[in-house]
Amino acid sequence: MKVLAILYSGGNAAKEEPRLLGTTENQLGLREYLESQGHEYIVSDSKEGPDSVFQKHIVDAEILITTPFHPGYLTAELFEKAKNLKLCVTAGVGSDHIDLNAAVKKSVQVLEVSGSNVVSVAEHVLMSILLLVRNFVPAHEMIERGDWHVSDIARNAFDLEGKVVGTIGAGRIGYRVLQRLVPFDCKELIYYDYAPLPEAAAKAIGARRVEDLKEFVSQCDVITVNCPLHEGTRGLINADLLKHFKKGAWLVNTARGAICDKDAVAEALKSGQLSGYSGDVWNVQPAPKDHVWRTAKNPLGGGNGMVPHYSGTTLDAQARYARGTRNIIENYLTNQPQEPGNIIVGVGKYETKAYGQR
Repeated sequence: MKVLAILYSGGNAAKEEPRLLGTTENQLGLREYLESQGHEYIVSDSKEGPDSVFQKHIVDAEILITTPFHPGYLTAELFEKAKNLKLCVTAGVGSDHIDLNAAVKKSVQVLEVSGSNVVSVAEHVLMSILLLVRNFVPAHEMIERGDWHVSDIARNAFDLEGKVVGTIGAGRIGYRVLQRLVPFDCKELIYYDYAPLPEAAAKAIGARRVEDLKEFVSQCDVITVNCPLHEGTRGLINADLLKHFKKGAWLVNTARGAICDKDAVAEALKSGQLSGYSGDVWNVQPAPKDHVWRTAKNPLGGGNGMVPHYSGTTLDAQARYARGTRNIIENYLTNQPQEPGNIIVGVGKYETKAYGQR
């Protein structure tokens, strides 16, 4: 049986740090196990175009392992060529790079390691909120330049205390973000989600649900995006919705880049409608060198907290999703039941509403 894994190249860092398991060098720690079982294991970062390792080997692979951090985009067209494919495993969380409707049609199972990144991403969200609100990046850049003008930084630095913070999506990550915000004494914590939190869970963090999205964003000083990408959320934050944001709000997106209209966000930042935009997800990954989010700034020359997609791939998270990936494959090979929370697409049907109400 052929197992194909599309991972990101770790270069010298992965050679020096074996805990970088999600790389082509360290291969999720699966090679010895798979080859001892008599299986072929192909690992590469080559994923673009018909001559890529991805497209050459997808035609006869039975298991495909991909990662959100360097996604191999499995389109409906590629599903037609993948005659032997039975199982797609996302090493991490977020399977939007796979055409899930095509997976249903072709009876290909799609699983991910649910929960492997929730703490890692929630912590990154909190960091991103603080670096925007406190105007940290321009302050650090000033020090690197050898300058010292406190007023230039303080003029756009605020406290998180007393602010209204809201999350779009209050699932595993969104809820943990709200939990971690409680000690900051925000004015209010609110959330927008198609499903209300259980009463006890909402009460524990003092969170209020707002059912209308435009009303929701109009109330927030800080908005964090923590929902999956699917047909209903692609382009959700667009030019029209941004008009309803509070003037000077801060926006953090560690969910998926395509949930935000890249040009609309950049323009909102340039105009000052947004004071800041931060996150680690891009509509195309790796992001092109000329991607507008790399250099977008607010009118004061700050407000950009963008980084590569790494919030969910800390060394701790990599240990969790490498272990979870092996467990999924072991269950598949031994015909054991999978953990229900990991199943996105079962055989011929969706097993979750995380990718839209289906």
